[in-house]
Amino acid sequence: MKIKNEICQEFLTGERALFGSAYLRIKDTIFDDGESPLKESHDIELSGSMFKWKYPLWYCRNIAVKDCTWFEMGRAGVWYTKRIRVEDSAIEAPKNFRRCEEVFLKNVSFPNAAETLWNCDQVTLEQVTAKGDYFAMNSSNMKVSGLTLYGNYSFDGARNVEIHDSRLLSKDAFWNSENVTVYDSFISGEYLGWNAKNLTLVNCTIESLQGMCYIDNLILKNCKLLNTTLAFEYSTVEADISGAVDSILNPSGGTITADLIKELTIEKDKVDPSKTRIVCRQEIQQPIRMCV
Repeated sequence: MKIKNEICQEFLTGERALFGSAYLRIKDTIFDDGESPLKESHDIELSGSMFKWKYPLWYCRNIAVKDCTWFEMGRAGVWYTKRIRVEDSAIEAPKNFRRCEEVFLKNVSFPNAAETLWNCDQVTLEQVTAKGDYFAMNSSNMKVSGLTLYGNYSFDGARNVEIHDSRLLSKDAFWNSENVTVYDSFISGEYLGWNAKNLTLVNCTIESLQGMCYIDNLILKNCKLLNTTLAFEYSTVEADISGAVDSILNPSGGTITADLIKELTIEKDKVDPSKTRIVCRQEIQQPIRMCV
């Protein structure tokens, strides 16, 4: 990034304080009361600075941010921006990152991540912590590692997502998603993955009531299902499960392999039993219920 000018230790107020800036380095500066201070700016470096009011980085491009803080009223902070990198920063404000492209976030915390990362494309998250509902809704082409998420309805409608070494405490995660693969992660939340297509979980630990239902092409490889009940209803499944499953209900087809299945219900008036192969390494504790 070619920098031509520098601002240091300024206290800026008023609407559009640095509107349309370019090739600018901003250090240890506070953007206080005043909307859209850097709207329509490009090629900006920010470090040690603070955003205390709304809409700071809209319609921007080529933005590098390090050691910065968005306070609560810095809400809807980054919208319609292309090529932004944020590192070692705290973003208290909700509704951040909307319809952005080429987003890179590393060591960033979102204590109020409601409606965050919506409709974004080409997103990389490394060591991000977020708390809030509807995280990453309708975003696509995401690479995620080390995410800790507290919030329901995450990744709703997301497409082409790869997640590694993460911890998701999230009811209704991955609803309506497509082409999502999760590796070496922990997921806890009711109704996991409903209406998804091509959801793959590898070396994951999962806890879910009525999880992984209504899925087209669900794949589990070496996963643990703890306290997971009424799983796989109306899903096509290829599952290799380490340990026991509490209960399985009406899978639509595929092969399910587990060490132990505590309860298996297949209702012939709802699904075709011949389309699903069940492989249990130990005896099923209760008989298969075949209801007409």
